[in-house]
Amino acid sequence: MISMDGVAALAKRRGFIYPSSDIYGGIAGFWDYGPLGVELKRNIKEAWWRAMVYERDDVVGLDAAIIMNPKVWEASGHVASFTDPLVECKVCHQRFRSDKEELLLAHEKSHKETVSWTEPRKFNLLTEVFLGVTEPKDKAYLRGEITQGVFVNFRNVVDSTRVKIPFGIAQIGKAFRNEITPGNFTFRSREFEQMELEFFIRPDDGEGEKWFSYWKEKRLSWYTALGMDRKKLRFRDHAPDERAHYARFATDIEYEAPFGWSEFEGIHHRGEYDLTNHKLTYHDDQTGGTYTPWVIETSGGVDRATLFFLINSYREDGKRTVLSLHPTLAPYKAAVFPLVANKPELVEKARGVYRALKSRFPTVWDERGNIGKRYLAQDEIGTPWCMTVDYDTLRDDTVTVRDRDTTKQERVRISELAGILASRLAATPPGNI
Repeated sequence: MISMDGVAALAKRRGFIYPSSDIYGGIAGFWDYGPLGVELKRNIKEAWWRAMVYERDDVVGLDAAIIMNPKVWEASGHVASFTDPLVECKVCHQRFRSDKEELLLAHEKSHKETVSWTEPRKFNLLTEVFLGVTEPKDKAYLRGEITQGVFVNFRNVVDSTRVKIPFGIAQIGKAFRNEITPGNFTFRSREFEQMELEFFIRPDDGEGEKWFSYWKEKRLSWYTALGMDRKKLRFRDHAPDERAHYARFATDIEYEAPFGWSEFEGIHHRGEYDLTNHKLTYHDDQTGGTYTPWVIETSGGVDRATLFFLINSYREDGKRTVLSLHPTLAPYKAAVFPLVANKPELVEKARGVYRALKSRFPTVWDERGNIGKRYLAQDEIGTPWCMTVDYDTLRDDTVTVRDRDTTKQERVRISELAGILASRLAATPPGNI
């Protein structure tokens, strides 16, 4: 069983994820991504954008503002209904979601005295901000989801592009929720990033079922193409009494994490709810009719996907710890070493190889410690291939290429390195859908 403590320790030690404001004791629900974490997260977003926008003819992109007119959130229903049920411990006055029984039981066990709880009450998850230079300032909200930025720009996109239904609008961006009980490392955070597609279709039951099924399978296949273990993934359909009030159908893609099956992407049939609330319609040039489109949504958490890619790739193999990340997602595609760091001719030759590869691929230089320790360090950060310049290199211009997953080594000519690396990356496509 993979330990979350082990994953979290590696994430901090190797520069993937740090507690935010760590030198001041941190702040619950907020995380910083280090030099390797920002690359992993960026690679996930770029693979998603490539698959959802660049490789499709029916999707365009958008980047909406984090703060919008508060009327947006009133129209969407968030001000009135974006809530969680909240209870408070009468002993220590900590607050918890009343629907999270495992957290309530754990809290009760942590107290020596009997714990009693207040009655549940609604707690709005929107985070308030105040704008302006005079008092009283204007109240606004940090967006609780990125979805509404797409809906309020629906008419702008239709008028300024050549999109025709069915079509989608894709967006990646930050959102904020005043979570009561953040936890499980980065899984439940107060600041997080989403990658979403709002796909607009004709208001027809057959169209709705077709596209809902289509996007379910497409999104699952994207994760498995990027290396997630299919056995650790499942769909969980929402029962009618747990669906959001606007959802006709809803399902989650869940991953079997060390803390249990956990949702990290939702596929929702939102019907006409959102565009109706914003009083937006679509004129169909082909039929001459005007109607309110239905929406099929795919909403994935970038931070949750990053966490699960880390967990999925983490393994302890004898004396080494390995992140067997898909090469598309690996922060570095290659590492270059001189066999020893105190021989100028080896270092100079290795630097030349490093510079040549770095101009084409994310490549890291390492000359610390012995060669074995360098291999172990690169295994821990997920680098797929390591190139070592040794004394034979000075004689025949070949280097040793070591594979992260098999640990097998082969001799390759320097002139062929870039081509071989390019072909190996091409042979492991980045989650195309």
